[in-house]
This record gives sequence, C-alpha cells and structure tokens, in this order.
Amino acid sequence: MAEPLKHMYDGTFLEDFGSRLEEAWTPFDKVKFAADARRDDWETLELKPRIRRITEALGANLPSDYREAIGILYKIDGACVGFPYLFFPDFVEVYGRQEQDWELSMEALARFTQRSSSEFAVRPFISEHPDRMIPQLLQWAEHPNEHVRRLSSEGSRPRLPWGQALTLFKRDPAPMIPLLNKLKADPSLYVRKSVANHLNDIAKDHPQLVIELAERWKGRNERTDWIIRHACRTLIKQAEPRVMALFGYAGQEEGAGTAESLVHDAVLTLSSGEAQIGGEVELRYSFHVTGQNTQQNAGKLKLRIEYGIDFVKAGGKTSMKRFLLSDREYASGEKASGKRVHRFADLTTRKHYEGLHVFTLWVNGIETARTELQLFSSNA
Repeated sequence: MAEPLKHMYDGTFLEDFGSRLEEAWTPFDKVKFAADARRDDWETLELKPRIRRITEALGANLPSDYREAIGILYKIDGACVGFPYLFFPDFVEVYGRQEQDWELSMEALARFTQRSSSEFAVRPFISEHPDRMIPQLLQWAEHPNEHVRRLSSEGSRPRLPWGQALTLFKRDPAPMIPLLNKLKADPSLYVRKSVANHLNDIAKDHPQLVIELAERWKGRNERTDWIIRHACRTLIKQAEPRVMALFGYAGQEEGAGTAESLVHDAVLTLSSGEAQIGGEVELRYSFHVTGQNTQQNAGKLKLRIEYGIDFVKAGGKTSMKRFLLSDREYASGEKASGKRVHRFADLTTRKHYEGLHVFTLWVNGIETARTELQLFSSNA
C-alpha cells in the first residue's frame, strides 16, 4: 500500500527546511520552528492540517511584518519545488489577506504556483473578493507561464478536490466562461487538463451549459476537441443523449435508444456468487453487436461498455457505481467478450459492507444484463 502523503513531512524534512531558512535569515530558530510544527497532536493530523500547522509555525518564527516575511521566503523558494511546499502559498492565504497586502499577495501566489501550486490558497481570495479576483484570473489566463495559466482555471474550479467549494461559481459559472474560452486551445496539456476538469465540475450543476459549449466548440481545434471530450466524461457516463450523439456513440438516433438497437444476447457472469470483503471476483461478459446499422460509418458502431455495481452502504441502502470496460468501435454483427477482476478492498473513497450486490452490464448507458453477488465480512 502506498505511503500516506502526510508522511512526507516526517523524518528530517522540517529540520532540513529550517536549516535552509536559517541560512537565508539568521534569526530564524529552526529548532523552535520544528517543535512548533510537531507539537501536541501532530501524529494524528492528516495532510492539509499538517500543511496548515507548518504555515502557522512559519508565522510564529518569521517576522510579524508580512512583507518582510514574504521577502525571506522569496530568498529560498527557488529551491523549494514540488508538492511538499504547498505551505508557501498557504502562508499567503493565512497572513496575506489584508487590504494593504493585496498586490504583494497576488504576486506571491503567481510566483509560488510556479514552484508548487496556489490552487487551494487562491480560493479564499476568490470567495471574499470575486469582483476583484475575476479580472485577476483573466489576467493570469494570459500569463506566459503555464503554471500561472493553470492557476487561473484550477484555482477557480467550483468543486476542486481537497479545496473549499466556490459556492458562487457552483450557483452561477457564467463569470468563468470568458476565462475558459481564453484557455480552450492552450498549448499546454497541463492547462488543458485543468480546463477539462473545470468544465466537468460545471457539468455536475449546469449540464446544459457545458453541452452547449461542447457543441459550439467541437471541431474547431484538436486541442479544444481534447478538452471537451474530457470535460464531458460525467455526461457520457450518464449517457446524456446530446453528448452521446456529439461524440458519435451508437443508439442516439431517433427511436434507436434501446438495448436491442445496440446489442443482443448480452450475458454477464461472475466466477462466484459470493465474495469476502477484501477479496475479489472475476466477471465475464459477452454480447453480439446488432447487425442493423444507422450510422454514417457503415459497418461500425461506437459503443461504451461498462459494468455497474449497486454497492451496499452503511445504512443498508445501495448506490450504483459504473466502471469502464471498453470504449471503441465495434463491427456490426461482431461477437464481443471480455473479462475483468473486481476487488472488494476498502479504499479511502469507498468502504464495503455486507449484503447483496447487483452487477449490471451497460452499453451506451443502457442496461443489457445483470447478475448478483453476496458480499460478506471476513469475520462472518
């Protein structure tokens, strides 16, 4: 199992960082800094609380004057590159939100994001001062550095993982459309991934807006086409008809949205009718692609094949999650088959519970076969 990210701050990390700061500013007490960071409940803190604790320890041991403290961090930030140094922009978030510090904080966020990422630290500024931050984000979207351009998109995502939600953009994403329009053909894949994720966030609250953008943007630029395909992934999983048709999936023609119009003789089987939490099961599937074809690409049908599981939740209710098996063109009349091992190991994002789990086979968002599995605890 991978080591938790929070452990990157264990060992000698804080001592080494403190020594670097002491070289830049001799009054810095590296021993006190490390002790302040690791005080009390350090061992119980997860990643983001540890980042905030390091930020607070910096605040307690650097000059109280924000401008002077940032100046000291500027002396060493060039050598502090990567994910562990998220506490640099976090320092700006915690200590740099006063009116007199605004310009310096904007400069610092743009500078620090080029070494690590300011995507989390910028969000309180957006929430508290949207009228001021929207022009700033638009300005960053034209920055020559890809990391700063990405910050404009990633930092303003309505639903950024690990970050506070931006309720104003969840409610109304319209102010961000000009920004995304600026970045829709960005030469950097790093930036384009962020734009796609931003649009996917919007699609969860305002699907029609994203569908309209996708229809308007598609076919104009291969970079933009890549963005909208990834931006519409949630809508494709939901088999939204306009999106499925936009990307050429079969069965979206009028009167064709049935299982029989896509496949027949679909079968889904499991290697066992029961499994243990922490164990696994092999699923096998097969189907015949319908011979009738109404697509322009004669003899071919684009199909997205998924399997779904109704997972039993803590309270006994179930919640469906679908997993991709295949997404490609099939020949009309083709017999297709495949297999997949599904593991029931607990994850940080999913805990398993005993009970009847229904497995289903989906083709372009239409259920075509199902079977069942009884999941039980290893202690049973």
